[in-house]
Amino acid sequence: MLQKIFLLLVLLSFFSWLRAQDGAPFLLVLGIAQDAGYPQADCRKDCCRRVWEGESAPAKVSCLGLADPAAGRFWLLDATPDFPAQLHEMEPYGQLAGILLTHAHIGHYTGLMHLGREAMGARSVSVYAMPRMKTFLVNNGPWEQLVQLNNIQLRPLAADSAVTLSPGLSITPLAVPHRDEYSETVGFLIEGPAKKALYIPDIDKWAAWERDILELIQQVDIAFLDGTFFGNGEIPGRDMSEIPHPFIGESMALFGNLPREERAKVHFIHFNHTNPALERAGKAAQEIRQSGFRMAEEGQLYILGPREK
Repeated sequence: MLQKIFLLLVLLSFFSWLRAQDGAPFLLVLGIAQDAGYPQADCRKDCCRRVWEGESAPAKVSCLGLADPAAGRFWLLDATPDFPAQLHEMEPYGQLAGILLTHAHIGHYTGLMHLGREAMGARSVSVYAMPRMKTFLVNNGPWEQLVQLNNIQLRPLAADSAVTLSPGLSITPLAVPHRDEYSETVGFLIEGPAKKALYIPDIDKWAAWERDILELIQQVDIAFLDGTFFGNGEIPGRDMSEIPHPFIGESMALFGNLPREERAKVHFIHFNHTNPALERAGKAAQEIRQSGFRMAEEGQLYILGPREK
């Protein structure tokens, strides 16, 4: 079973590479799991047992690669615990030009450790961060050592202020409500030569946001949205109000009146190990598909071009 899954992933990556050869900027899904990955440490439940015993495929932590192959450059949206594999997957498309951080929860920045002298010994890698995120990195070990040794060069982000990464390619941080113990939290609006994408892996609840997510979905061509939990009660014995996310069931109800072509833009991502949607042949995944929505898949490629000739 695992050999078949591996072969499928290899073929998917190969076809993604072929599709990107026209030089158009694109997004590549490098991971779909919640911060702690799938399977998760110390989990003995059926959800993770299937992976430990080889019955199901593992999943890397949620991350998007953004590439401009014509310029030979790419960026990572977050630095996850799976940074080595995700960096390697992007290397055929050029050089790492920067990392854009969403916030200071463990699955979204701790991959920066691989840039340090114990690992890559990187030189001046651009790391884009919001003000509190920047302060957190500068004032806390071991991250401040990356700054002191010039492994990384911190570059400021500001909410609703676009950053031009390459001609025809920009990204805008959108502040979202989340558990901001160490930093603010943002999602990203990514604008390419012809297409727009939305990436919001973490948010408390859609109703807590001053923006209208329904309007945003209609303004973009694809939306990778928080799908951490499928429904309430998913983690027995734990008050899920302490870890608020929009349940997939809630999101589907909220988005349900959108036309089918708008619903098809929504790709849920950032699945917790307990999320039944990780079982792609299961009831939860079928419900998502039957309702007109989709689930992000590792290796999924989305072209943001083509460039103007």
